[in-house]
Amino acid sequence: MSHTHLRNYIQLHLVVLAWGLTAILGKLIDLPPVDVVVWRTTLAVVCFVGVALVCRHALKVPLPKAAAMIGVGAILGLHWVLFFWSARLATASVCLAAMPTAMLWCSLIEPLIDGSRRWRPAELLVGAVMVGAVWLIYQVEFRYWQGFSVAIAAAVLAAFFATMSKQQVSREMHWSVIGSYQMAGACLAALFSRPWLEGGLAPAIPHGPSIIWVGLLGLVCTAAAYAAFMDVLRRVSVFTVNVVYNMEPVYGIVLAALIFGRSEFMSSGFYAGASVIIALVLALPRIRRWVEK
Repeated sequence: MSHTHLRNYIQLHLVVLAWGLTAILGKLIDLPPVDVVVWRTTLAVVCFVGVALVCRHALKVPLPKAAAMIGVGAILGLHWVLFFWSARLATASVCLAAMPTAMLWCSLIEPLIDGSRRWRPAELLVGAVMVGAVWLIYQVEFRYWQGFSVAIAAAVLAAFFATMSKQQVSREMHWSVIGSYQMAGACLAALFSRPWLEGGLAPAIPHGPSIIWVGLLGLVCTAAAYAAFMDVLRRVSVFTVNVVYNMEPVYGIVLAALIFGRSEFMSSGFYAGASVIIALVLALPRIRRWVEK
């Protein structure tokens, strides 16, 4: 592996490591899940707008494009609300175990949004086995069924975001501009959902250690991770990105066990089900070649 390839690989793993840390920070921050998303996205918008202004990238775009990016960002915001809500209802490990199912939902959703793509037998086969693994987790950790169900819903929204966001990627528009609109949409979605989920309009203000955790979440795990991801995406294949991305639950579950200790330890059945989900996602390219050749 050349020095350049090694650098790209390490950079991508650091991005995924930062994303794996988000569920843990969500548990450390002493705020409602909706408010965590509001402050996270507010910091990210400030960073992206600042980068766009410093680099002299025009933030003014045609209204239809702006509306589309804000709409996709709103889906991301609702995904994050459910993601942090799941971590509160269950544990960070349970929340992260459901995230790899997003690849399955992408396989089912993408043909409905993009008419040029068809459902692939290999992905449907993997999906059937994955449903069994998810059922195993429900069976052995039924006490966390609410948190895991919310995490599954968050994974579905993540699939919608990934599928629709793919259509917005353009070389003509800098990542800071796209990020500004998408994070603004995510922030608005969280604010509009607050009266129904938490009651009241104004988000709670972080205090004490939560200020540090919110700053880390917004600046490092959101803005910096997004920028590094868009940068490395120009130099590595989509296949490499998908494989490394699915290490997020592995990193997150290990970090959660190290930080929270025994409260994050699950039964052997949980780890068996989570291992099946992660292994299936990593093996999907090989299974697809085997089934469809």
